[in-house]
Amino acid sequence: MGEKKAVSRRTVVAGVGVLTATATLVACSSYEDDESSDTATTEAATTGAAATTGAAATTGAATTGAATTPAGTALGSSSTIPVGGGTIYKTQKVVVTQPTAGTYKGFSAVCTHQGCTVGTVTNGEIICTCHDSHFSATDGSVISGPAKTALPSETVQVSDGTVYLT
Repeated sequence: MGEKKAVSRRTVVAGVGVLTATATLVACSSYEDDESSDTATTEAATTGAAATTGAAATTGAATTGAATTPAGTALGSSSTIPVGGGTIYKTQKVVVTQPTAGTYKGFSAVCTHQGCTVGTVTNGEIICTCHDSHFSATDGSVISGPAKTALPSETVQVSDGTVYLT
């Protein structure tokens, strides 16, 4: 038979590098669900139905005038957001709270401590269950750490009973 050629160390190392990079890319890729609003809703200490109005509400105060369909992503029904609580939209990485009846606030659902998605909203607090950081459902500020930075605000509107991320 023919002579066998020796494979250089450089060729072996390069081959291992390509295999490692491929395996890393496959392992780090994420699978996205088809559902547009994968939600985790938690009960508030105060129970009751969410107020729904024809007027649009934003991250600050309610706007007056006729309701129009805002540009943006429809998240779901405002009735799923309890007063004093909130709903986490995992796919969009946003949490929408209703600190008081008819006032809706939007925040990033990504914890500022180590990037986990927050897990619950209860008793006026957004809680990251990874390391137990607590944030205010009213303004996103840190109530207790280890997180040291507030959750960034997201702009949300409510129009005809639907919550929009705008």
